[in-house]
Amino acid sequence: MSQHKSDSIIPVITVDGPSGSGKGTICKLLAATLGWNLLDSGALYRLTALAAKHHGVALDDEDALQVLAAHLDVQFLVNDSEEEIQVILEGESVTRELRLEETGATASVVAAIPAVRDALLNRQREFAQSPGLIADGRDMGTVVFPGAQLKVYLDASVEERAERRYKQLINKGLDASLDVILIDLKKRDERDMQRAVAPLKPADQALVLDSTSLSIEQVLEIVLEEARHKGLR
Repeated sequence: MSQHKSDSIIPVITVDGPSGSGKGTICKLLAATLGWNLLDSGALYRLTALAAKHHGVALDDEDALQVLAAHLDVQFLVNDSEEEIQVILEGESVTRELRLEETGATASVVAAIPAVRDALLNRQREFAQSPGLIADGRDMGTVVFPGAQLKVYLDASVEERAERRYKQLINKGLDASLDVILIDLKKRDERDMQRAVAPLKPADQALVLDSTSLSIEQVLEIVLEEARHKGLR
């Protein structure tokens, strides 16, 4: 299996957890610090949802969604001078559209379809390339990279996560409602944790971190220290 081959040869650190727990920020910092590749797996589901929207594919058309997922034309461009990773879909930047709450909610629906998950599974594993990979998602340590050398599960209270997401959107000049975000996060948590395929949960032997009262810098230091213990630095 390509999964075991890539797991054994290329070092992988997985960071799983619910929406708004700080996974994206930590993963970008880890990738920058270690000089490793980055996989934002959640973006792949968002990109599938966006591709469906752009091509007029209905969210209940599982066959068409599977084809879209299997042939996603996507690039992740990392630029030190920009806070965000630039995401290019079919030659067009969709970075801003990708982060809208509407896109996130749609992506959670798409991610619950087994055929779509299967189509994206091998695509995700192909991101494991030298010198190493930081994999950000909800089932990276449990399903996609079960042989990862370091697995992290990052959590925070739903109220704290809603507050973070609200500030993030406002700072970007986007309209946002804290109440709507809180309700959406609670619904998304329930859907992600209770779905039949790859439910959101900590992987075996995962380092579980509650970041509610921790700064980004503190979380980063804890994870880097654990990476040092495992000989990944």
